[in-house]
Amino acid sequence: MKGLNWIASAVPFQVRTMKFLDEAKIYVRSGDGGNGCVSFRREKFIEYGGPDGGDGGRGGDLVFECVNGLNTLIDFRYKQHFKAPRGIDGMGKNRSGVSGKALVIKVPPGTQILDEDKETLLADLTDPGQSFVFLKGGNGGFGNTHFKSSTNQAPRRANPGLEGEERWVWLRLKLIADAGLIGLPNAGKSTFLAACSRAHPKIADYPFTTLHPNLGVVAIDDRTFVLADIPGLIEGASDGAGLGTRFLGHVERCPVLLHLVDGTSEHVAEDYETVMGELQAYGGGLAEKNQIVALNKIDALDPETIEERRAELVAACGHDVYAISGFAGVGVRDLTYALEKVILSERARELEGEGDDEGYQP
Repeated sequence: MKGLNWIASAVPFQVRTMKFLDEAKIYVRSGDGGNGCVSFRREKFIEYGGPDGGDGGRGGDLVFECVNGLNTLIDFRYKQHFKAPRGIDGMGKNRSGVSGKALVIKVPPGTQILDEDKETLLADLTDPGQSFVFLKGGNGGFGNTHFKSSTNQAPRRANPGLEGEERWVWLRLKLIADAGLIGLPNAGKSTFLAACSRAHPKIADYPFTTLHPNLGVVAIDDRTFVLADIPGLIEGASDGAGLGTRFLGHVERCPVLLHLVDGTSEHVAEDYETVMGELQAYGGGLAEKNQIVALNKIDALDPETIEERRAELVAACGHDVYAISGFAGVGVRDLTYALEKVILSERARELEGEGDDEGYQP
């Protein structure tokens, strides 16, 4: 009986999986400053000891830090309030209080910090190791030693510590990926991600199988790049239809988009235009990004149908179209090479831009 109870209690830990969370609202507050002390020196054989009250310590700062190893904001679902420690009050014998330690909140790369209105951008943390003081701790109060003078040799006043700063903020995660997968639901995006990387997204024969973004690392020879798969878009997504455009922010930072079109659809050009229309309505420069278009699921089509629908798609997008099958692995390698070529080109352009900026510095 004990063995059965042990097995039953162990099952939840085996099936528990990490949830993806890309938005969280949290309350942050820096530490209050410590109070100053009113004290006088009282020692035997010492007359007129005078004031010796120390100052209060400074409150702890609240710091955001971008770190590796995190790819979701799930930790902020279970804890929403963060308060830095206050400074210690001053003490007699001119002892100042210890300052409160800074409270460091660790967030994944790509995290944006927004004001309570969810529109005003306060900070954007993209590089691991990047950190900044978001709220400064309150100053400690002066002890009575600070107020002594020739005309006031026994001051009986001290200042209280200043209060720290506080506010509610939104954290929004935009994944850092080199390429993004877009397309209508059931276009085969998750199948392609599984075919070209070691990712294991959920794959099924019904729309909206993907309910949250998935990341996969694509290895080519000794090089790698990160590919992001987001839930599919449908007509009216910009108005909230389906899963809406909520997850499009995760491909805003990608230098290239891979647009997969379901080859088994009889209206491939209309499918392409539907997704492009939603990208245009969303904004953020997504419609103007480098884009590679691929006709997927060609393993279910005969050669004549493939050429016919490929030509229809070329006429719609205005450039060459890859014919692939993520399920059968046809054309996947050539497509990943094409993606890497664009990614490397964009990386080189960014490095040249950084070099130019450094050259103009005084």
